[in-house]
Amino acid sequence: MASRITYYFTPVSPWTYLGHARLGEIAARHGVSVEYVPVTMSAIFPKTGGLPLAKRAPERQAYRMVELKRWPQRLGIPLNVEPKHFPADDRTAVRLALTAKAHGHDIAALTLGMLRACWVEERDIADPATLVEIAAACGLSGQELLEEAQGEAGQQRMEEACERALAAGCFGSPWYDLDGEPFWGQDRLDLLEHALKAGK
Repeated sequence: MASRITYYFTPVSPWTYLGHARLGEIAARHGVSVEYVPVTMSAIFPKTGGLPLAKRAPERQAYRMVELKRWPQRLGIPLNVEPKHFPADDRTAVRLALTAKAHGHDIAALTLGMLRACWVEERDIADPATLVEIAAACGLSGQELLEEAQGEAGQQRMEEACERALAAGCFGSPWYDLDGEPFWGQDRLDLLEHALKAGK
């Protein structure tokens, strides 16, 4: 039986948001743990051939918008396809989440708070004050976590997380690794669940 899903993601991806809660539900149904590993695409894309949104061909940007309108309707999940604060620098959010994780906190709710802030609530998760508020709403000491996250330890955690992601073959977000088998994108969650069923 599978032992763990390693979940690599950036907290500013709409695709991460669309799959985040569903991943937790799938894992719970099958009694599998999830390790949350936030990463920054600014470290992943340059080494894997990816491009930030603004540098992608117009055709790719147009089709992305088609899918962004299609999937929330299919899933019944609210999402603003053109949020006020996107694109946003994800690095401070990543460091804060990794710092919370390093202190033993379950960061599933924290991550969802960050994702909802961007894609539903029109809040800027590149703003440290917003991150402190999100962490506090999850019962965490947001200011203390932020201060540590902005230091050398926070930077080192982020670099190590990105190195792990690259070693696992990750080139986009969300990326789910089931005992070494990769699944890229929230639209692969059905395949991930099928693999979990097959492994029982």
